Amino acid sequence: MKFGVITFPGSNCDQDMIYVLETIMGYEVERLWHKDHSLKGADFIVLPGGFSYGDYLRSGAIANYSPIMKEVVEHAKKGGYVLGICNGFQILCESKLLPGTLLHNNHQKFVCKNIFMKANNNTSAINAEVPTDQALKIPIAHAEGRYFATEEMLNEMNEKGQIIYRYCNEEGEVTPEANPNGSLENIAGVCNAEKNVFGMMPHPERAADPELGNTDGLKIFKSMVQQVVSA
Repeated sequence: MKFGVITFPGSNCDQDMIYVLETIMGYEVERLWHKDHSLKGADFIVLPGGFSYGDYLRSGAIANYSPIMKEVVEHAKKGGYVLGICNGFQILCESKLLPGTLLHNNHQKFVCKNIFMKANNNTSAINAEVPTDQALKIPIAHAEGRYFATEEMLNEMNEKGQIIYRYCNEEGEVTPEANPNGSLENIAGVCNAEKNVFGMMPHPERAADPELGNTDGLKIFKSMVQQVVSA
């Protein structure tokens, strides 16, 4: 399997993602530029975190119009896999590949710290092999991470298993106190109805190297890869 990692002007987690996929996990990675008109044979596309186009207008809004996004949308519509982390999640919501939107944190502050989150179910590739009773310690770094969707959308997403991760405490309890940004229903990550496009605000690529003392993020990547390869 070949990954493609996109760099937008302002991306700052692209090299982190490439390092994890290529050096830690041993997969081929294609470096994609936002002006490219081809995915260059990549099977799984990753939109990394950062501040694409300086977060002008609103996070992810301008990046949605980059030439590469036309290719990403077509790839997703054909069943191809796409993952967006933090700013990448925001871009996927702007492109309508994922439902809902990301608003300013309810405390109106940029937040950068370790949080805990847990798999809400095992119904998609990105959480299929992650125990639902296990709290994962994953870093976050965002100012616009408050997930919002209409009540009708949330009901449908819950029914279809599209809410993939929720913020929790260290004991795995989903509580208001464990919610770092005011996201509805403690939502940390979602997928589309077809379950080939995923987005989350926490950064698993920052918790995937033993040198950092935390490899909880690797559990997410390993689940994702195992499910996609065996599909």
